[in-house]
Amino acid sequence: MMKFILSKYKRSCLVFIFGLCLMSFFTVPVFCQQKPNIIYILTDDLGYGDVSSFNENSKLITPHIDALSKEGMRFTDAHSNSAVCSPTRYGVLTGRYAWRTSLQDGVLWSYDTALIKKDRMTVASLLRNNGYQTACIGKWHLGLDWGKDAAGNVDYKLPVANGPVTNGFDYFYGITASLDIPPYVYIQNDRVTATSIDTIEGTTGKGFWRRGPVGNDFKHEEVFPTLTDKTVSYIHENAKSAKPFFLYYAMPAPHTPILPTKEFLGKSGTNAYGDFVLMVDDAVGKIRKAVQEAGIENNTIIIFTSDNGCSPSADFKELKAVGHFPSYVYRGAKADIYDGGHRIPFVVKWPGKVAAASVCNTTICLTDLMATCASIVKAPLPDNAGEDSYNMLPLLLEKKSGKYARTSTVHHSIDGNFAIRQGDWKMVFCAGSGGWTYPTKSETIKQKLTAFQLYNLKTDVEEKNNLIGQYPEIARRLTKKMEKIISDGRSTPGKKQQNDVPVILNK
Repeated sequence: MMKFILSKYKRSCLVFIFGLCLMSFFTVPVFCQQKPNIIYILTDDLGYGDVSSFNENSKLITPHIDALSKEGMRFTDAHSNSAVCSPTRYGVLTGRYAWRTSLQDGVLWSYDTALIKKDRMTVASLLRNNGYQTACIGKWHLGLDWGKDAAGNVDYKLPVANGPVTNGFDYFYGITASLDIPPYVYIQNDRVTATSIDTIEGTTGKGFWRRGPVGNDFKHEEVFPTLTDKTVSYIHENAKSAKPFFLYYAMPAPHTPILPTKEFLGKSGTNAYGDFVLMVDDAVGKIRKAVQEAGIENNTIIIFTSDNGCSPSADFKELKAVGHFPSYVYRGAKADIYDGGHRIPFVVKWPGKVAAASVCNTTICLTDLMATCASIVKAPLPDNAGEDSYNMLPLLLEKKSGKYARTSTVHHSIDGNFAIRQGDWKMVFCAGSGGWTYPTKSETIKQKLTAFQLYNLKTDVEEKNNLIGQYPEIARRLTKKMEKIISDGRSTPGKKQQNDVPVILNK
């Protein structure tokens, strides 16, 4: 009798253990289907033609970015919402064109007040409210509200307000603005990490930075490697968390100061800028490796892009001499309304969802991140969020669900000039480049150039043949569309919204 009881007990234990194993087997797919981690890599001033998978004639070979292209989807007609950095970053994080704010031209400076209003939803706050850990590492450049002493001077010992950690990010480690704009300090969450502040003199050439305050733990040459190391560490530290993460890595490179480390000097065979681009590519390789080593590759979306076109600081004359063209075949560069100012490399890797080695030729904009993330987490956006953001999932999943609804895209130059793109047509609401390359504003006045420009990009991708006089009906249609986008306070369907300030189309 006792043997029977023991035998029955053993059988029960075996059944119980088998049941646990069976439960574990069936719970693995559920775990694998959790919300994906999202890593958004935003480079600074990287041109479309600087990535070899986008430019068959590139003198710069970028194997790690190219690997992302082979593993995911490459977009050939992606655009930043501005030709310079601060407004682009606003658009990425809010899904809204920055020209709807007080930032009507130019960029912010380190001591400017925060551009993102306290009540505005960001991609980070959206994802955090839907179960994500969120982190921002790198260049902020969206204004901060600095603590000040009784005399009204910035006190670096006081916390900064209305930065990343008050805009949806759980963690921040980075710099206030571009690496050539003071103060030169690291900020962790809302505190400057330096224990003392001195003054550093400015420099010239490709390694340019301005004179200004510098922290005692800050060296320009170490900033890019330090931020990349922080990014890699964050991936490893959070890979095993029960929560998915959103990591926004805003690189300070290859923007000035152009500071390739010794390992990369001369490696590109072009100039220091080319060497720095290879350092950017290497940083992407480190991030890819970290994701693989952490065992999260199959449930992680990696997005790679740039905030605008390549800067003239790269020295286009030197690069042309060796046969390299950062803007590829497109006219203009950073700051310009022409496509070289805002057409950018854009790659998305999402194993099992986005087909490997796929190519999308649809026109997209960096403001689309908000609506895309909202769709991923199945959280409908309120009317006052993501006003210029369209869900890209139909493109990424190759139209397996819904439709990508964007029909037009607004471009904006450093001078505050507009252009609108609809299909093959691009209407430019100024006479010249709207930026730094020929013809600048003063040159257009001197030469009395036609006030507006109209290009058919299907037949004239280099924007050489202004058709404004030949197609007045198209110009009128695009002007009317642009006016509506301004007056509605949004370019997406929904309730009308208010721009923060009056917006003038023709300056």
